[in-house]
Amino acid sequence: MEPDFAEPGFFPLLTELLRWRRDVRHFRRDEIPEAELLELLRLAQLAPSVGLSQPWRFMRVRSDAARAAVRENFARCNADALGGYQGADAALYARLKLSGLDEAPVQLAVFCDGATGSGRGLGRRTMPEMAEYSVVTAVHTLWLAARAKGIGMGWVSILDPEGIAQALNVPEGWRLIAYLCLGRPAETHTVPELERVGWEHRHKLEEVLVDR
Repeated sequence: MEPDFAEPGFFPLLTELLRWRRDVRHFRRDEIPEAELLELLRLAQLAPSVGLSQPWRFMRVRSDAARAAVRENFARCNADALGGYQGADAALYARLKLSGLDEAPVQLAVFCDGATGSGRGLGRRTMPEMAEYSVVTAVHTLWLAARAKGIGMGWVSILDPEGIAQALNVPEGWRLIAYLCLGRPAETHTVPELERVGWEHRHKLEEVLVDR
């Protein structure tokens, strides 16, 4: 029997989940039980995908060597990014905490397998990038599911994708879409950290809604 999603109590809870989702970079070091992590990944697979291609590939980054390679990649890319700012922006950037790589107990590299035969190419002939967009929907589904379980997630994008793929020895044709840190959050907020520190503000709807 289909749940009644129009039931008055459901939408406010969904709204609160979206408000509290947040990109987490401050983690406690508590381990995430294996069964709980696998449950979250199964929920992520409920995400929509073009042609039912399910092109997402989740790689658990567990070894010290692999994690060290990722941290080195991040440090190099972060230093390069800092060099692109000047003055007050550079000073603020240098103070930002932009990853949870040192604390997060679970780290996932999420790839798109663009060569997958699943879905038989449906929906990708005119927009092949839909495969990568499908992986993004799986990441967001995982994000919401994790938050509903009290687990925080951070998306690390200051990385060289090709370097990560090489370090993790992934199959040819896999493209890095997201590097994710998961763990119990050390603190929770409804306001994005970058807004709290004055880096950027959240746009109002009228700033992004266009009519034709």
